[in-house]
Amino acid sequence: MSGRTRARACPERTCVGCRERAAKTDLLRIVAIKGECVPDPRGTLPGRGAYLHPAQVCLDQAVRRRAFTRALRVPGALDTKALRQYVERTTVAEQATR
Repeated sequence: MSGRTRARACPERTCVGCRERAAKTDLLRIVAIKGECVPDPRGTLPGRGAYLHPAQVCLDQAVRRRAFTRALRVPGALDTKALRQYVERTTVAEQATR
């Protein structure tokens, strides 16, 4: 035996809002495109990504701490309107299924 396991380890990322580590599949990837934070749920957009729990609390913490500009390494402030709308929609959709 080579010591390798058959089950692949699930990659972990850190949420830029609450700073907790979680499985990559539980977090939402965010990229900066033309001065705007854009949600990347499929994880296919080009560029540097930051990860966030798709929850209003984590989004508010990240905005308050200016975590997106630091994590995405962009100068100046980023517009988070599209990201906020996406998080609100997913939160409402999750509550409707419960």
